[in-house]
Amino acid sequence: MRVAILLVSLGVMACTAGPDSSSEQPVMWNTRTGVQPAVIAHRGASGDLPEHTLEAYALAIEQGADVIEPDLVVTADGVLVARHDAYLSTTTNVADHPGFADRQREFGGRMDWWVSDFTLEELRTLRAVQPQPDRDQSFNGLYNIPTFEEILTLVDAAEAECGCTIGLEPEVKHPAEFAAAGLDPLPLLNQALLDHDLFSEDAPIAVQSFDAGFLIRMNAVAPVRLAMLYSAPDEPGGDMNGYPLDVVAQFADALGANKALLLGPDGTSTGLLEEAHALGLDVHVWTVRDDRDPLVGDTVEDELRALYTLGVDAVFTDFPATAVRVRQDMAGQ
Repeated sequence: MRVAILLVSLGVMACTAGPDSSSEQPVMWNTRTGVQPAVIAHRGASGDLPEHTLEAYALAIEQGADVIEPDLVVTADGVLVARHDAYLSTTTNVADHPGFADRQREFGGRMDWWVSDFTLEELRTLRAVQPQPDRDQSFNGLYNIPTFEEILTLVDAAEAECGCTIGLEPEVKHPAEFAAAGLDPLPLLNQALLDHDLFSEDAPIAVQSFDAGFLIRMNAVAPVRLAMLYSAPDEPGGDMNGYPLDVVAQFADALGANKALLLGPDGTSTGLLEEAHALGLDVHVWTVRDDRDPLVGDTVEDELRALYTLGVDAVFTDFPATAVRVRQDMAGQ
């Protein structure tokens, strides 16, 4: 059975497995609350399987992830589905469907097939593929695009099986663009959370977005925890929509920061994490990948140890098993 964690930042209540756990001294971490950092499965176990599939989420849970992260976009008939991008060419086999050839259109300078032009029934005819060419391509064409409802049902079933709590950290993608097209994701998301008893302040969920306006809207109508994503000041959307960190703390509960904003090349802190913690914001860092060069050190294990030592409250990773293993090693488990 998976060992579940007390994740204060996500409201996740769980128990510690093992006959000797009651006699062990708790390990103190540098997180905002002193509990061990959460491992968030970035798009599921996306390093091993095609991202944003039920199979990738299930594998992440099996590998010990505390939280799974579905990116959410909206279909033409108003259904939340999991895709990282609003277009389909990179993560599905849509190009292999001649019946959809005329669905390509230009938007924002890109010619592609767009989720908002397809009904759920049409998306069901597509299959997911691995978008990273240097990762395993043998699972291409096997898995469906899941709805948010199906993801919530998967989590419910996994929790019933393990007797633990599994967190969710959905990212709402391009909410302003979808709302402008008459496909506002906000009421769809809120209804889904209501249907699964997640519409509360202590629910094991944090809704994230790069769009501060969306988070402000959600903060006004929903009690759930919110996370403001932050990439870099000179990247699109990277200035937190012009909101300084102390203002972000008024409508969000966490800062989802690019790891390069937290640590310098020599591994020293930039001070952003400490500033966020002082404002009561948890820090969820992205993204750690086993098959990419680490930010600091020589290996991904070095990078994870540096981030855990710094005091991040959660780590997004494409390879949850590695992040769980390093965390266990640091805790002496």
